Amino acid sequence: MNAEHLALAARLSRLSVDKHTDAYADIAWDSPDHAIDAADPRWELGADDPIGASDWYRGLPAERRARLGLHVVAGAMRTGVEFERVLKQGLLELAGTLPIDSPEQRYVYHELIEEAQHALMFSEFIRRARAAAGPLRTPSIPRALRAIRDRVPATARRFPELFFVFVLGGEDPIDHVQRQLLASRRDVHPLLRRIIQTHVTEEARHLAFARSFLAARVPSLSPGRKRALALLAPVVLAIMARLMLRPAPHLVREYGIPPELRGADARQRARLRDSVQKVRAVLDDLDLGQPRLWRALGVA
Repeated sequence: MNAEHLALAARLSRLSVDKHTDAYADIAWDSPDHAIDAADPRWELGADDPIGASDWYRGLPAERRARLGLHVVAGAMRTGVEFERVLKQGLLELAGTLPIDSPEQRYVYHELIEEAQHALMFSEFIRRARAAAGPLRTPSIPRALRAIRDRVPATARRFPELFFVFVLGGEDPIDHVQRQLLASRRDVHPLLRRIIQTHVTEEARHLAFARSFLAARVPSLSPGRKRALALLAPVVLAIMARLMLRPAPHLVREYGIPPELRGADARQRARLRDSVQKVRAVLDDLDLGQPRLWRALGVA
């Protein structure tokens, strides 16, 4: 195994011990500053969001804009809970294949614990958002993707390189959007800012491990597995990025989001491409690039 990768895994484990967050002990959920009001203008989508930048959205009444923004956040967190569940199952599968004295195994368990804390954090936000906004539907992922979802954990044992492409496909797009929000000058609700800061800090470790895992493992794959990974990676990333960033069907129906804002407009396409740029670079460096397929799937 690549010594540099194992050293990174050991360093990330130390960081997980030194700097980690408990979803309840470290977030002041009951602070007055963290109270959720569905009409709070700080929930409104910003100009960096394709829907938030649209004339249609800006033309909605202020309370409707705020509620839709809160609903988008809660829906994204519901998708996050589902993604974290599949990720944790896969990490457990992977841990079972690793030697108990391996730095990789130790780090995988640290990551699993952190993902469980993220799921607790997202779930608590959803509960409080529902209490504040009344009926706020946050369904699971679309039915058409559930069969694929249920097969993902086993890939961590059978084809771990593909599993970590799935990991990057879920984490990179959200990390991209969250970092944009933190860097913006928007007046972000303090509870949302606290959650995002926690998530971005810990996800940086998860992303670093996933990229290092691929860099260490892919060169040793058989030619057949490399071809399979090169063909499957763009498909996985296209599905995951759309799931993470496009408006969910229940939001489209409830708020009447126009067809041109559901993913086909230039802003949405650019956002999709930008969100997977880092993982595309990783795959290109590993000679897994498929430019025509990337373009055909709308992620290049």
